[in-house]
Amino acid sequence: MRVSRAQAEANREHVISTASRLFREHGFDGIGLKDLMKGAGLTQGGFYKQFASKDDLIAQASRRAMESATCRWSSAAAGRSDPLEAVADFYLSTAHRDEKGDGCPLVALGADAARQTGDIREPFQDGIRAHLEILETMIANREGAAPDAKAMVMLSLMVGAATLSRIVTDEAMSQRLLETASAEVKRIAASKAPA
Repeated sequence: MRVSRAQAEANREHVISTASRLFREHGFDGIGLKDLMKGAGLTQGGFYKQFASKDDLIAQASRRAMESATCRWSSAAAGRSDPLEAVADFYLSTAHRDEKGDGCPLVALGADAARQTGDIREPFQDGIRAHLEILETMIANREGAAPDAKAMVMLSLMVGAATLSRIVTDEAMSQRLLETASAEVKRIAASKAPA
């Protein structure tokens, strides 16, 4: 049975969103096409009508995941008197740590992405730039300048702490990693930019 173009596009978007979540849960190599398509409620047969390869889907799902992460930062900051503090509180929380499928793709897939081709790493690079721009804007609103070095340190600290907090099995240590990183991000934000 043929599907309409609109339905085919809806199916494609659904596969990308599903893959975005499943890759974050299982890693790029931890789930095959059959299970990805099953997770989307579709058969494997339609995959190659919509995507050139699994790498094509990985790149598109990674872009979707990074865009979603950027939107979540904006949502966390919206309407808050201190948007940077709000982002740190959201990102370095146990709730975000435990969100394997919807959490930060840098934490869930960073090591996997580093071993991939440029086509797959590109969405991550674009997402990192977008995260840095958000941080730079928040820092500039505090200081009147756009200190990119501070943004890089903060992003590195947050991603690293979130990653480590997922790795350790000791809940107290995991919580302390998040709390310590959050306090340090706020301290860096409050410090004066170098002259």
